[in-house]
Amino acid sequence: MAAKSPETSSFTETERKFEVVESTVTPSFDGLSSVGRVERSPSQSLDAVYFDTPGRDLARHRITLRRRTGGPDAGWHLKLPAGPDTRTEVRVPLEDDGPAESPTPPAVPESLRDVVLAIVRDRPLAPVARISTSRTVEMLYGPEGSAVAEFCDDQVTASAVGGDEQQWREWELELAEGGDLGLLDRLSNRLLDAGALPAGHGSKLARVLESSGTAADVAEASADPLHRAVAKNVDELLEWDRAVRSDVSDSVHQMRVTTRKIRSLLQSSEGSFGITDDEWILDELRALAGVLGVARDAEVLAERYEHALNELPESNVRGPVRERLVEGAKKRYQNGWRRSLTAMRSPRYFRLLDALEALVAAEPPPPPPGGEADQVTIASAYRRVRKAAKAARAAADDPEVDNDEALHRIRKRAKQLRYTAAATGAAQVADSAKTIQTLLGDHQDSVVSRSHLSRQAEAAHAAGEDTFTYGLLYQQERDLAQRCEEQIDAALKKLNKAVRKS
Repeated sequence: MAAKSPETSSFTETERKFEVVESTVTPSFDGLSSVGRVERSPSQSLDAVYFDTPGRDLARHRITLRRRTGGPDAGWHLKLPAGPDTRTEVRVPLEDDGPAESPTPPAVPESLRDVVLAIVRDRPLAPVARISTSRTVEMLYGPEGSAVAEFCDDQVTASAVGGDEQQWREWELELAEGGDLGLLDRLSNRLLDAGALPAGHGSKLARVLESSGTAADVAEASADPLHRAVAKNVDELLEWDRAVRSDVSDSVHQMRVTTRKIRSLLQSSEGSFGITDDEWILDELRALAGVLGVARDAEVLAERYEHALNELPESNVRGPVRERLVEGAKKRYQNGWRRSLTAMRSPRYFRLLDALEALVAAEPPPPPPGGEADQVTIASAYRRVRKAAKAARAAADDPEVDNDEALHRIRKRAKQLRYTAAATGAAQVADSAKTIQTLLGDHQDSVVSRSHLSRQAEAAHAAGEDTFTYGLLYQQERDLAQRCEEQIDAALKKLNKAVRKS
């Protein structure tokens, strides 16, 4: 592994680009009440080398990675989409790593590569284009004296690796961080009035790659709704991957949910993807969800116990119960998070992502000779829910059967139905299935919590501590589970009605 990269810093930029011809006159910002004064800076000479994989994986996801010299923000820049006109820029300062155009280009900092590791995986990152910019900057200040926006007039010289040189002029308009979007609209109108046109590309790099014929291929959306649903969730998986690497709150949970959603869709749509229940990709998705589940369960328990203890009278919180339940869960979360990162940096994880993208890109398999394509239906998914509900009712009357597991099985089948219904446009069925999934999700969290409370109470007792609070919390969890169980029959009836209507 490469040496540790310098520390990263992150910024949010909101900007718009405009195409202009050489004769276009730079606009005046006089007369705008939001602009008190304009300050022009000396011209800047910027030189940037852009990096990507051989298959242009970063460009396909509208991500740019560059090494820039010159200007006040020289360094490595990774730009990630964050909404309309907005991107998150992650920066790493330059080191003495030699010029980017040398026979052996500098290595991309590991801290930046890790941010997009789910996209680049173990593929090499190498220079794909060089862009030089002569930039004139006008800083716009509000009446109170603070900067509100930056206007850049750029003369650009660029070429893709192995391609011809291109030249053009463009304008950039960037809001100050936290600026007013209404001001961006008003300033944009001033540029349009001056003769500018909205840029046809989101970045200089996109323009260079497209003009040189080296842009990434973008697959067309499939006509099959299940394909589209899986494709959407694979994209979301990559986004949650980045959030997990940054340890964003609730990101492990959301990545796990997305992983299980993909698995449910694949299981319920054999005809769309040509896979069976014993396919290795389903096992790998289950294993990934299991790894993420360690951190997710600990995060849930920490929040659950912190809230529950805060709601109790202080006299009922006895002994070092917060240390055992809350702080202990937070430590387990950190261990589980680090374990998740290890899995997310492994070739095994990369091959799973490769396989998911290959499934999405492939057309649905043809039906057997003389047969018809296997259609995913709400009815077939609902039959699994009914079967699980019937088994749960039988389990309730049999002391030898684990009723909690039987209820959890209903939840899994309801979840599968929900995702199938959402993908095929049956919104009412999806909503009703989600209600059951949520009820039994709370029930399952109660089951996990009670088991954990029992173990912690035993440890506390062995250490000579007061265990009163553990018993109190255990009963609260049992009451919650009981309330959930009491609502299941009504929720199942509502689901049945929604399925019949669909």
